[in-house]
Amino acid sequence: MTLDPQTFLAILAMAVATAATRVGGLVLFSFLTLDRRQKRAMEAIPPAVLMAVVAPTALATGPAETIAAAVTALAALRLPLLAATALGVAAVAVLRAVGL
Repeated sequence: MTLDPQTFLAILAMAVATAATRVGGLVLFSFLTLDRRQKRAMEAIPPAVLMAVVAPTALATGPAETIAAAVTALAALRLPLLAATALGVAAVAVLRAVGL
């Protein structure tokens, strides 16, 4: 497999842009003081982004994926994002294994 230099530069530029966005957000938030309501709003963003990414695929595929997406959404209300995601992955694996 060969990698075209332009493709490599595009990938590198996207990686730099992604890292700069993440670091920029951390730097920005180090200068902000958030009240309780604003902190709760910020904590709601990761599950909302997860559902925005997953929902179109989950609802356009089979019943196993749709049920697993619902399990993930319910788990995200109480569990950390990583745990909710792991539970969703496990749910879809089990549901596919049983033939749903």
